[in-house]
Amino acid sequence: MASDKSDTVLVVGLGRFGSALAETLIDLDFEVLGIDADPKVVANWAGRLTHVVEADATKEDAFRQLGCADFHRAVIGIGTHLEASILATSVLVDLGIDEIWAKADSVAHGRILRRIGAHHVVFPEHDVGVRVAHQVTGQVMDYIEFDSDLAMAKTRAPKELAGKVLGESGIRSKYGITVVGIKKPGSDFTYATGETRLDSGDILIISGKPADVEKFAART
Repeated sequence: MASDKSDTVLVVGLGRFGSALAETLIDLDFEVLGIDADPKVVANWAGRLTHVVEADATKEDAFRQLGCADFHRAVIGIGTHLEASILATSVLVDLGIDEIWAKADSVAHGRILRRIGAHHVVFPEHDVGVRVAHQVTGQVMDYIEFDSDLAMAKTRAPKELAGKVLGESGIRSKYGITVVGIKKPGSDFTYATGETRLDSGDILIISGKPADVEKFAART
């Protein structure tokens, strides 16, 4: 299956996180080998993924028999079973997988995964919590924090900027944010330019440092 490393992904653990990820990869035209220890889960995903196999993800022999060493990218979707997550990650490291993404349920868990060789550690519950918290405030319609110094948000244009052209508004110097995209009522999102005019009811995609993004969104 993994003859072309560029469009194949190994997904270990088909819980809510792993299955959603695997299904999205299929929609993106990637081939996916899903592995899970639960026969009911495997039966549920049979025919929906490129291949799905029941196997013990903590055993190196099982991975080798399935040809997992041929994969360029792998995702460990196991989170709640700490020992299984760590063992599965260490096996993939030993197999020499180029890019290993691993789900962590805590900071300590993530620290261990990094130390044993995971290239990328994700905290889905934490990230969703942060995103929803910003939405609950009512100041943003959506929020993504990429790092400690970069965030993007979907928010409405402040009334004080209505009628102004972006290039002349001084938004970047005054608020420290950049307007990346804009959606006029009844229209699709388009890239914002210096000539873009802001009107009441416009929805903006803005980027900048998290604190600056939050302050600007609070003005709406």
